Amino acid sequence: MGKGGRMPVNSDQQKSVDQELVRRVPHQKPPFTISDIKKAIPPHCFNRSLVLSSSYLFFDLVVCFLLYHIATTYIPLLPAPLSYLAWTAYVYVQGCFMFAVWVVAHECGHQAFSDYHLLNDTLGFVLHSLLLVPYFSWKISHRRHHANTNSLDRDENHVPRFKNTIRSYYHHFNNPLGRVFIIAFTLILGWPLYLIVNIAGRSYDRFASHFDPYSPIYSKRERAQIILSDIGVFAAGYGLYRIAAVKGLSWVFLVYGAPLHVANGFLVMITLLHHTHLSLPHYDSSEWDWLRGALATVDRNYGILNIVFHHIADTHVLHHLISSIPHYHSQEASEAIKPVLGDYYHYDDTPFYKAMWREAKECLYVEAEQDGDKTSGVYWYKNKL
Repeated sequence: MGKGGRMPVNSDQQKSVDQELVRRVPHQKPPFTISDIKKAIPPHCFNRSLVLSSSYLFFDLVVCFLLYHIATTYIPLLPAPLSYLAWTAYVYVQGCFMFAVWVVAHECGHQAFSDYHLLNDTLGFVLHSLLLVPYFSWKISHRRHHANTNSLDRDENHVPRFKNTIRSYYHHFNNPLGRVFIIAFTLILGWPLYLIVNIAGRSYDRFASHFDPYSPIYSKRERAQIILSDIGVFAAGYGLYRIAAVKGLSWVFLVYGAPLHVANGFLVMITLLHHTHLSLPHYDSSEWDWLRGALATVDRNYGILNIVFHHIADTHVLHHLISSIPHYHSQEASEAIKPVLGDYYHYDDTPFYKAMWREAKECLYVEAEQDGDKTSGVYWYKNKL
């Protein structure tokens, strides 16, 4: 399985590849350690260059500015039918490059941007705030996601449901039309609702929000960082308000808000598809350990967008194993560890729009594996309600 990917030629081969893609990855403790994985990676891949990282960020920001300049200068000159198409193209392409900026900001949170922690956090704070994300609030919960990946008890986001926790009304959405609604809802509102009310996040005994300094997500000593994060988002929001007062709300939404929704949609989809697959196990506290949890993710193929997105999607397995490696070394490092991981590495190059539909249909809840009469602590996705 591992490195196979999809190269179907005829229906029989397609069926064989589909079966291979859903074949369960090993869930036993691997015969290698994280030290073995690190030793397989060329030493220079661990080096973080401030100049090189900054060049990628500068390029992304320049592209965003040029797209904005072209859109606001030339699209209004087009006749109505063409202008609608041009604005649609602008929103999508600008959203992709805004997500590229988010990826660089995400690397700041992992201290992968440079060797200077204060610079990383300062830049990450500014960039995330401009994208309406509370930086330190996200950084803390995201760090815990990496520390507890695929733990049913402690993972922070995209925690799968159990069959007995599925609401009765969900049965009405278990059909093509219902899935269209669920996918649209997830991509459009999933990220802001996760930040605001912790939707699809870890279950807490009281209300949890990334904007609440007293949220159970955070400890007492982290409250000042949450307040600072809120100030950053508020400042960015106030700036947008002042611009809207001059340019109009519709102008701000078209130029900034709609592309931001595209960026957020890719963020949700990429994260969801990395952790949602019939072949991937989840673990309860009786079975979970960090290495097996980190291995239970899948690399995906987004075509040319792999480059735009700084390879966050096609080297995500590596990212969960060693998150401090900068994106410009991630492909080389990912190739280096594949021989070590063997069957523990999983890649699926199903087009992302097909994969999103398939996982929404097939991965409804997780259920424990049965070991004879005993229920194990290893859980797999099921699709039969």
